[in-house]
Amino acid sequence: MTALLVLAALVVIALVGWAIAEAKAKTCTYHNNEEEEAALERTQEAQKKSEYAEMSIRDVIKTISTKGFKAV
Repeated sequence: MTALLVLAALVVIALVGWAIAEAKAKTCTYHNNEEEEAALERTQEAQKKSEYAEMSIRDVIKTISTKGFKAV
């Protein structure tokens, strides 16, 4: 019987913690200020000028060594 009470207490504690985390996520939001927005725009413009393209996982695997180095 005590094991059942302990399990119920753990479930209640977990649900309360989850509710607190959800409430915090909804109330405490982050917004970029003007300096951060300007820096983001400059970065995006620089990437467009240098023809930056985000690589997929297949591209990454092709360009990196996934098999290790061969002995000389």
